[in-house]
Amino acid sequence: MNIGIEKINFFTSDMYVDMSDLANARKEDPNKYLIGIGQSKMAVIPATQDIVTMGCNAAYPIIDDLDRQKIDMVVVGTESGIDNSKSASAYIADLLDLNENIRTFEVKQACYGATAALQIARGHIALNPESRVLVIGADIARYGINTPGEVTQGGGAIAMVISKDAKIANFKDNSTYLSKNIMDFWRPLGHSEALVDGKYSSGVYLEFFNDVYQRYLDTYNLSLSDFKALLFHLPYTKMGLKALREALKDKDADLVDKFNERFQKSTTYNRQVGNLYTGSLYLSLLSLLESDADIQGGDRLGLFSYGSGAQGEFYSLQLAKNYKQHLNMKTRELLNNRRKVTVSEYEKIYKESLNYQNNTELDISRDKAKFVLAGIKDNKRKYLTK
Repeated sequence: MNIGIEKINFFTSDMYVDMSDLANARKEDPNKYLIGIGQSKMAVIPATQDIVTMGCNAAYPIIDDLDRQKIDMVVVGTESGIDNSKSASAYIADLLDLNENIRTFEVKQACYGATAALQIARGHIALNPESRVLVIGADIARYGINTPGEVTQGGGAIAMVISKDAKIANFKDNSTYLSKNIMDFWRPLGHSEALVDGKYSSGVYLEFFNDVYQRYLDTYNLSLSDFKALLFHLPYTKMGLKALREALKDKDADLVDKFNERFQKSTTYNRQVGNLYTGSLYLSLLSLLESDADIQGGDRLGLFSYGSGAQGEFYSLQLAKNYKQHLNMKTRELLNNRRKVTVSEYEKIYKESLNYQNNTELDISRDKAKFVLAGIKDNKRKYLTK
């Protein structure tokens, strides 16, 4: 049975800060951010958006009445949880008016969470072929103002509907994976901002990629040329490029050029948004599908998922025959219609959204999104649908 991605969509806020402006404010050479890190813009997430609202805003445009009948599981991958007990998926299923005869839960393993959710969905569909699963990867990446990790912040949500005989892409073969208990990145209880050993984490990322990628090739008797493109978890786009270079060592120049060209297309959206944590690999997938006219149905794509702490996985998707007809194709418009904010505005918004206070109302008048967080009363979040 073929199982895979039936629908996919992305959402982020309508504000961004320009990385050249941020570099100048931090007294850095802009090329350190634009080239050295590989980022052009960074999404700025207001207090009126969290993982619930962003997940809903990503999912709503692609959910139809048939989905509402067939979806019997909602899984959210996140490391930006809003509650230590209740899952974001319970809120999301309610706000999207899904059937109550449904499973809702949240999974966590740093940036790997959405991939874990996909694999859970794959197993569920294998046992229940007529059902569908809504998978969401939603996060807000925070390292702090004027910190070394500031340039790799961002936020947004990816929503995917998983089904049998999917119209966009189907899983091909199984996965190879690796897990080690290490401290390259973590966020202790009570911390709103992540802690990270950046240089160590980058080295582990490459170590994990080389391991799971090579074992995948060996397991399924494949070579690089069997793939049309390789896609990566992108905490920043330069990190993925480093991993791609590992796969391209000693390869034919024409093959290297083709993979480099597709990699650049796969980073088009990530470069304008920043770090999505659990959603970044799938924004890269969406970027490639919407930006590259040469890839066709039947092509195999290789995907490397990584979550600090650490978990790595490599797997394949095979594109469906007419996948292009089933893409929402709204991402470029979403990104182009955002409002640029100054560095001082970004800093103000960041501080406002860092710590929510009980019994407060939020100003939703400037947030144009359909789903918003309107405030907190008696420690209960109040969500509104416009």
